[in-house]
Amino acid sequence: MQFTKGNKPVMSTLMHQGRAAYAFFERNWNLTKRYWAWEIVWLIYNIANALTVTFIAKLAGETDPVKENYYILVLLIGTSVWSYLSVTFEGVTDVINIERWEGTIEHTFMAPISRFTHLIGSCWYAIAHGLLFSVLQLLIVGAFFHLDLGHANYLSALFILLVGSISFIGFGIASSVLPLLFTEKGSQMSFIIRAVLLLFSGVYYPIDVLPVWMQKVAIFSPATYVLEGLRNAIINGSPIWSPQILNNTWPLILAGAISIPLGIYIFGVAERYSKRTGRLKRNG
Repeated sequence: MQFTKGNKPVMSTLMHQGRAAYAFFERNWNLTKRYWAWEIVWLIYNIANALTVTFIAKLAGETDPVKENYYILVLLIGTSVWSYLSVTFEGVTDVINIERWEGTIEHTFMAPISRFTHLIGSCWYAIAHGLLFSVLQLLIVGAFFHLDLGHANYLSALFILLVGSISFIGFGIASSVLPLLFTEKGSQMSFIIRAVLLLFSGVYYPIDVLPVWMQKVAIFSPATYVLEGLRNAIINGSPIWSPQILNNTWPLILAGAISIPLGIYIFGVAERYSKRTGRLKRNG
């Protein structure tokens, strides 16, 4: 028996939306291939930036090999999450920006698909792109140091990163309204969101060193739990079922459950405002 919604089978609707989401995934992949040189430039920039930060740890722990290994891993994980968040956010905001400038965004908004399908399709590609990008950076930067990874639990690291990605989707969708509203510098304005997010989350340091009021804000940042979970998985080798991983998992699930609907709602408000004020026609 097939459930129906009006005259249209529910299963058929789900398949249609699934194919549409994949279409956005494939389109964004084609855009990445179109600008492949930029991908190389961005990768080199992030590797150079990560090395600049990570060599500080080598200096700080040069008298103690154990501390040196710990410091390097802490900063290496921090730079990798920074790159992952940057690539993920840009994967969403850049697509909106490109469509604005090429004059195709109105056609996308008129397509017979839900905004949820449109945005989730773009976000999943951004996540896949960010994961690949960050793993490459992690491997290349890690090759510069003699790291002891004998205790690392890669399954837990992958698990916490994937769960964290769900919570990042909502923030990515919310930040994508900036290039929708501000053509010239909207994409660059999204930098401040991830920068503030990581500042409060202890990207290069434990949040214990932050002022008390900043520590309270850090509780609401999903990046806090991603960073803590990754460091427990890679440095301490914590398994998925351990408290160190599970205690960082449920806040990420909760953040995703709140941020995704909220992000889509914010995008819908911005879309209606852009249509009403004629901002979508600003291109070239």
